[in-house]
Amino acid sequence: MEIETDEGRPLALGAGRIRTVAAVLISEVNQAVTVHRLIDLAWDGEPPARARGVVHNHVHRLRQLLDGHAELVTRGQGYVLIADPTAVDSHRFRSLVSAARDADPRAAVAMLRRALGLWRGEALADVPGDRVRRTLGVGLAQARVAALQELGAKLLSLGRYGELVTELTAWTAEHPLHEELTALLMRALQANGRQAEALDHYHRTRRHLKEQLGIDPGPALGAAYLEVLGRGPAAAPPPSAARPPAGPPPAVPYAVGPRPAAPPRVAQLPPAVGDFCGRARELAVLEQHLDRVPRPHCLVLAGGGGAGKTSLAVQWAHRLTAEFPDGQLFVDLRGFERPPMRAGTALASFLRALGVPEAGIPDSVPERAALYRSLLAGRRMLVVLDNAGTAEQTRPLLPATPGCLAVVTSRRRLSGLVVRDGAVLVGVGPLTPGDALRLLANALGPQRIEADKPAARELVRWCDGLPLALRIAAARLMAHPEWPLGCWTRKLADERRRLQELSAHDADLAVEASLYLTYRALSSGAARLFRVLGLHPGPRVGVLDAAALAGRDVARTRRHLAELCDAHLLEEQPQGHYVRPELVRLYAAQRAVAEETRSDRDLAVRRLLDQAARLRPARG
Repeated sequence: MEIETDEGRPLALGAGRIRTVAAVLISEVNQAVTVHRLIDLAWDGEPPARARGVVHNHVHRLRQLLDGHAELVTRGQGYVLIADPTAVDSHRFRSLVSAARDADPRAAVAMLRRALGLWRGEALADVPGDRVRRTLGVGLAQARVAALQELGAKLLSLGRYGELVTELTAWTAEHPLHEELTALLMRALQANGRQAEALDHYHRTRRHLKEQLGIDPGPALGAAYLEVLGRGPAAAPPPSAARPPAGPPPAVPYAVGPRPAAPPRVAQLPPAVGDFCGRARELAVLEQHLDRVPRPHCLVLAGGGGAGKTSLAVQWAHRLTAEFPDGQLFVDLRGFERPPMRAGTALASFLRALGVPEAGIPDSVPERAALYRSLLAGRRMLVVLDNAGTAEQTRPLLPATPGCLAVVTSRRRLSGLVVRDGAVLVGVGPLTPGDALRLLANALGPQRIEADKPAARELVRWCDGLPLALRIAAARLMAHPEWPLGCWTRKLADERRRLQELSAHDADLAVEASLYLTYRALSSGAARLFRVLGLHPGPRVGVLDAAALAGRDVARTRRHLAELCDAHLLEEQPQGHYVRPELVRLYAAQRAVAEETRSDRDLAVRRLLDQAARLRPARG
């Protein structure tokens, strides 16, 4: 990471965590970044006691360094770097890539080359901290590879095969396991009359995938292999293809030439969980909707993070394979990650799986969606859209053919799909106590559960019946077969340690991490209400108490409560109050301590006590 003046003079940033603080502020230019977030990223979630003071010192040093070039201001509980976004290479890169999508192929090639030319190595390679590189750098690296794919597709469509082969050879050497880049190289080699080399690249990549990842080639690489096998070397394009005639271009369909031969049957479902148990109510509800006339074309499985929505969707989808004989499509939309998958990216993946060559994939999302629905017409296919973030992300991926069905999973209720698209909502809550005990018995063996049934029930209670929490607890207990269940339940009984204990070594496999993804997606008002609700001691809270804690009027508080319910962090009861799982309450309390000042917390509690005092005479 480097900071340069407008004249190209580098500024001496120095080493250490000041680079991490600078990287986060620059990456999120013109956006408020809380001190807590800076601390979390700078120390990988394990800050020292003096971390807040260190961050303040780094910010002071950055203000001195940037004086006259950019403004670094305090805002709320954090800081904002105010600057022209085009002065930041990562923002200029994304802007150029975005502009290239709407440009003609030759202009797009130039834009993409300029965007890729901004790179000088691995993103944030010299910035300390694994978490900041995962949070900010991985997304940039993925965007770079996507831009390489876009550039390759444009060069392929322009018939610049020799140029593309040269560049792709270097790209695939840098990304030897990237199947889409290898598929592009194979098509370019085949079009350049080098079929044997194309096949050699396929077999080499297949071996790498098998040896290093233990997997077989995916649909994109498999389709390219079949394409190379099915045709001889392609003839070079005629001169008229390389130089378009003057005047407006003729209207052409999505793919030139005859419709591609039917691809192998698509079967993209992940394996079902081997020890799946319970969910009898949800499965019965799904079957009832499947038997309805007319049958709904979209089912939304909505529930909190870690509730087992994906496992349920995949389990049910495997039962339906005979019902949808033309195949199953599956995609993880990463709706609550940064960045989420774009609908256009998912459509391109589906189109490749359905046999569309890279050059035949349209540029715009509406055109891709139209081609996708055309290919599904007359087929009976099941489409599983996992981990959706919004209705807008999901809508272009919904099939329009009556014989097809989309199953969507989300942490939100996706009311837009229900209201506008006629989707059916199916809630996925915690497991029943009996099903939760069966899950533990499947993982640990029935003898171990029967040996201490009361402790097993306690374990279920501390985990709120949440499948993710139960599986993490089971994994920890599997690693210590000599431990009695009571030993583990005593650990979880301590509220201060419960969230920490319910985590695996993989940072993504933790109840706290799962809750963070949901929390991060909230609006600022709903996030603040969620935090101050952590100061409320009980599992139930009323609207007036919530408004008092937040210091807001009742109407605004109701809107924020509705958002928390939509995210499955609260559940509204018929009596008008709201309840939350114990793990959610503990996480809210944790966030309140981390992000609210002591004085703000004390003030919120005083407002709650005053509210209770005012209501006490009325109740009496």
